[in-house]
Amino acid sequence: MNEQNGGFFVKRNHSPNNIVFWASSFFITILVIWGAVSPESFAEVATAIYGFTTRAFGWFYLVTVLGIVFFCVFLAISRYGKIRLGGDDSKPDYPFFTWIGMLFSAGFGVGLVFWGVAEPMQHFLITPVDTEPLTADAAREAMRYAFFNWGIHQWSVFTVVGLALAYFQYRKKTTGLISSTLNPIIGKEKKSGIRIPVDTLAVIATVMGVATSLGMGIMQINGGLNYVFQWPSGTTTQLIITAVLLVLYLLSSTTGLDKGIKFLSNLNLSLALLLMLFFLFLGPTVFILNSLTLGIGDYLQHFLGMSLRLTPYEGGTWVQDWTIFYWAWVIAWSPFVGSFIARVSKGRTIREFILGVLIVPPVLAMVWMSVFGGSALNLDLFHGTNIAQAVNQDVTSALFATFDHFPFTMLLSVLAILLIFTFLVTSADSATFVLGIMTTNGDLNPSMLVKIIWGVLQAAIAAVLIISSGLQGLQTASLISALPFAVILIMMCYSLFKALSREPRQKRKREPRPDRKRKKKEGELPSES
Repeated sequence: MNEQNGGFFVKRNHSPNNIVFWASSFFITILVIWGAVSPESFAEVATAIYGFTTRAFGWFYLVTVLGIVFFCVFLAISRYGKIRLGGDDSKPDYPFFTWIGMLFSAGFGVGLVFWGVAEPMQHFLITPVDTEPLTADAAREAMRYAFFNWGIHQWSVFTVVGLALAYFQYRKKTTGLISSTLNPIIGKEKKSGIRIPVDTLAVIATVMGVATSLGMGIMQINGGLNYVFQWPSGTTTQLIITAVLLVLYLLSSTTGLDKGIKFLSNLNLSLALLLMLFFLFLGPTVFILNSLTLGIGDYLQHFLGMSLRLTPYEGGTWVQDWTIFYWAWVIAWSPFVGSFIARVSKGRTIREFILGVLIVPPVLAMVWMSVFGGSALNLDLFHGTNIAQAVNQDVTSALFATFDHFPFTMLLSVLAILLIFTFLVTSADSATFVLGIMTTNGDLNPSMLVKIIWGVLQAAIAAVLIISSGLQGLQTASLISALPFAVILIMMCYSLFKALSREPRQKRKREPRPDRKRKKKEGELPSES
C-alpha cells in the first residue's frame, strides 16, 4: 500500500522489520550491555580508538572538512544555487525563524549552552598556541579558536548531508536514506551489499552522537542543580535526570513534527535570545561588541591557517583534543542533523539552504560565544575573578559560575537549566524521529513503536557512557563511526555534484517567433543589421 507524503509516494513500512533496524539496534544493545557490565574495559577501548583515529587520521579530517566548506560555497554561487529542493513551484514549509530554531534544536543548541563559557575559558587557561595563559593575548586567541571551532566548518558538514538528502528526497523522489544520496554512483538498483552497511553506519553514528549530546547536557543540568541548589552531584542524580528526559521526549514525540518539535524549537530559540540579550545589555556591552568584531576579523584573517593547523614539529595534543575532535564529532553527528535539516527544508532553493545553514547558525554561535565567553573573560581580566580556574575544576558549572557575578543569579540559573532541558528534549525527540525514518526504509512518519525503541536505546547508551567514564567517554564514544563516515561524506559530495550537473540549464524565456517578426516589422525591435 502506498500513501502520499511529503509531495511524493513512499512505501509505508511502520514495522521495524528490515536489516538496518536489526543490525544497528543489535550493535547498540551490545554496547549498552558491555558498558553496563564492564565500564572500565568499555572506556579503555573507546579511548584507544579515539587516540588512534585522531593521531593517524587527523590530517584527513582537516582536509575533508575544508574541502566540504569549499564545495558548499561553490554550490551556493554556481548556477545550481537556483535549483529548488522540490518541484520548481514548491514553497518552504516553515517560516524562517521557526526553521532556524529547528536547526539549533537538532542538537547543537545544547552544545553551545555547554561550551559557551567553558570553551573560551579553557583556551584562556590552556592556550592553543605558545601564548602566556590568563593574559590579554590568551583571551584574544581563546575567542578566535572558539569562533573557529563553532564556525562554518562545523556547519558545512551538516549543510552537505542535509542538502544531499533534501535534493534526492524531494527533487528526485527517493527515500530519505543516506544510501539514496549515492544513487548516481551505485545506481538505483537495490545493491544491498552497499546500501545496508552505509545506512547501518549512519544509524550507529546518529545514536552515538545524540547520546553524547544527551550525556553532556545531563551532566551540565546536574552541575547547575549542584551549583545553585546544592543538589547531590553524581551518577545517581544523572540517571534520574536521564529517566525524566526519556519520559519527556517520548511524550513530545507523540505530538509529531509540526506540533511538539515546532513548538519547542520556537521556545528554545526565544529562551536563548532572551538569555543572550540579558547578558548583552547588563554585562560589559561595549567589551562584548568589541570582542565580537575583533574575533570575526581574527577568524577571517587566520581562516586557512587554522583550517589546516597541525603540530608535527612541536608535538602537543591541543589540536587533537579540540579541532580534530570537533570535526570527528560533527561528522559522526551529520547523519542525524543532516536528516533533520533536510526534513524541514523542503521548498527552499539550494542557495537559500546553504546560506541559511552555513551562515546563520555560525553567526549566532559567534555572538553567543562573545556574549557569554566574553563576559567571563572580562570578569577574569579586569575584575579579579577566577572563572577559568572554576571551569578547569568542573567544566559543567562554567555557565553557572559566571552567573554568580550578575544580578538575578537565581533567575538566570533557572532559565539556563530550563533551556538545557528543552534543548535536550527537542534533540532527542528529533533524533527518535530521524532514526525511525532511517530504520523503516525511509518512512517519513515512522510508527510510535520504532521511535520508543530508539528513544530508550539513546537514553541507555547515554547512561552507560556517563557511568563508564563521564565526559571523556561521551566525547570518545561518538567518534567510533566518524572515520568511515568521512569517506561516505566525500562520496556524497561527488554523487550530489554528478546529479546536479545533469540538471537542465534554465533557458531564458523568448517570445514566440511570429511575435518577434511582427515587432521587428513594426519597428519595435532593432534591425539585426
